[in-house]
Amino acid sequence: MLAFLILLPLCAAIAILGGFSARGTAVLATGANLVLGLILAALWSNNPDIGSLSLQVLDKPAIHLSLGLFDGMSVTMMLLSVIVAFAAIFSGKCPAGSEKLWYVSCLLIAAGAIGAFLSTDLFFFYAFHELALIPTFLMIGMLGTGDRKEAAWKITIYLAFGSIILLAGLLWLVSASGANSFQFDVLLAAGTIPEPAQHGIAALLLVGFGTLVSLFPFHSWAAPAYASAPAPVSMLHAGVLKKFGLFGLLRLYPMVSEGIQSWVPLLVILLLGNILWVGMVTINQKRLDSMLGNSSVMHMGYIFLAFAALAESGGANDIALPAAVVLMFAHGISIAMLFALSDRIQQATGTLELRELGGLAKAAPRLAFLFGLAAMASIGLPGLANFAGEIMVFLSGFRHWTPAYDLPLGQNFTAVQLGTICALWGLVISAVYMLRAYRQTFQGKPVPATDNAKDLSCCERMPAVILAIALLVVGLYPNSILNFINPPERPSAPLSQSDN
Repeated sequence: MLAFLILLPLCAAIAILGGFSARGTAVLATGANLVLGLILAALWSNNPDIGSLSLQVLDKPAIHLSLGLFDGMSVTMMLLSVIVAFAAIFSGKCPAGSEKLWYVSCLLIAAGAIGAFLSTDLFFFYAFHELALIPTFLMIGMLGTGDRKEAAWKITIYLAFGSIILLAGLLWLVSASGANSFQFDVLLAAGTIPEPAQHGIAALLLVGFGTLVSLFPFHSWAAPAYASAPAPVSMLHAGVLKKFGLFGLLRLYPMVSEGIQSWVPLLVILLLGNILWVGMVTINQKRLDSMLGNSSVMHMGYIFLAFAALAESGGANDIALPAAVVLMFAHGISIAMLFALSDRIQQATGTLELRELGGLAKAAPRLAFLFGLAAMASIGLPGLANFAGEIMVFLSGFRHWTPAYDLPLGQNFTAVQLGTICALWGLVISAVYMLRAYRQTFQGKPVPATDNAKDLSCCERMPAVILAIALLVVGLYPNSILNFINPPERPSAPLSQSDN
């Protein structure tokens, strides 16, 4: 069954190239994927091997086309992928004559992202991600806006650089493990990699994965690419595909835990660059799409903070991993919703320049409400998914801290705890730029660009409503995600008389 999550968008892309209706076929495929993904997630806790597939492609080294819901993190990322992919198909206005390229590219990005998160073999984990990057470059360069060619070349160079370094790190990791297989379960069971090798492997993984996630200072490709990309591409890449790097770090962390632990102080400095430096850059943006692109880069710092807390504790921090996964899901949903609605704003007004907007709430109250909901989620309003993830991230930073004195300083005060205190200022920064953008766009007196703007139709509201439901469900009941990561223990059956 898991194979259908990848085959459906791939077959739909082939059908569109063969002459089938582009939009109808894409909607049908991603809609079926959404239903199938929800069913598989509901059944997974009772049958973790549901739908698993393994096909040996190469003997030595052993490479398998293997798919499976490896753990709760895979389930969560699979859900994120199918939800955002379905919403992305409805978003954006396809240029006349480019329907095939538009929908085929979106379907290939979705298939690549889902394949990466479902792969239980390191080779195909990497290969599916690379598959998703190709249509991303094409869509930005051919159907993007603004300086689209420059943005396409920039994202290509940066992500190619990151992918090459990552490939070197992955090959070194497999070689050092002594395992004659690329499968995750075999690699994780292979034993501890020698500590000297761990330091080098960890450095390559952090730089490689970090570039793909836009970790400071390898982040400058992201905001221009998202601002120039068509809305569905921004939704799929910022909301889903960018989580590949964090997913990979969390998955491979047990194999190089000591090596990554040695890099924690530097990692804290870099992630604070995301939160504080990029946050200040975000405040200075004059266009809504550029602001959202930089905001996405900024919020990656919080997820890296949870990873740093996990690494500093040597894997003993039981809050850090769930915090990172919940925030990955929450950020993916909220940023996808914001990009979708900002595209609607541009269609309604013809501009995303903040100084040219104002009073849009009067003409488009539904758009104003949904954008406000996504904006409040982005800045961590309680009751929405991002709040659950962010509060867990901050708690994970002080998970094993006990004050030795009245003041919170002493020998047990670590880099992660200092970084957590500094990262709290990011909440203030994000509130400033998001509330300012909302006020300038929707409040005040209507201006010529917004005076006759049309509100969202029922069909146009659908993707935003689906994403809003996900934000509310996880925000009001975080266990909907946490139960995948830390499934509740089932009560043991009582002993019968014969057992005694």
